[in-house]
Amino acid sequence: MRITSAEFVLGVANLRQLPKGNKHEVAFLGRSNVGKSSLLNKLCNRKTLARKSSTPGKTRELNYYLINGSFYFVDLPGYGYAKVPEQMKTSWGMMIEQYLKSREQLALVIQLVDSRHEPTVLDLQMVGWLDYYEVPFVIALTKADKLPRSKMPAYMQRVWEVFHPFKFCVDVIPCSAITGLGKNDVMKAIADQISSTKRVSR
Repeated sequence: MRITSAEFVLGVANLRQLPKGNKHEVAFLGRSNVGKSSLLNKLCNRKTLARKSSTPGKTRELNYYLINGSFYFVDLPGYGYAKVPEQMKTSWGMMIEQYLKSREQLALVIQLVDSRHEPTVLDLQMVGWLDYYEVPFVIALTKADKLPRSKMPAYMQRVWEVFHPFKFCVDVIPCSAITGLGKNDVMKAIADQISSTKRVSR
């Protein structure tokens, strides 16, 4: 799959504002400051489509981007940033959970994990939750260009052993928004999942 057009269409602060219709959705999920905006921009061949915030945890909406006029990328608020007030964390968490659990148009989640560190407790809780609710997901290991090549095979083996037991884990892909590593593999996973997911009748 090649992305030929991408445009921001909507910021959703309340699930009642979710787009109508049967277009598939691919959601991007991860810890604050894990590189969601950078990966989105790289996939879409755009430098500033998704804005990078200098303040982790600033994004508070579900941001919808229309891709090739046929499906959406959905940038979900990041989780795990300590300086966000607890009440806001709770409200965001409830909105994300309800979206992931009940959104029939959702075809795939791209779960971002920082490759420079071991998966966090929150990362593992999130993929466990996705697996429990039978939501297919791809693990995108961001900032993989920061890892020495000599250490990559052992790291990939270790990470694969962590995520492979989850039934709905589609793939584990090292990615870099700088070099483009993993871009084609992520796009192939997205295309395959969209083509195999039944459209919602609405």
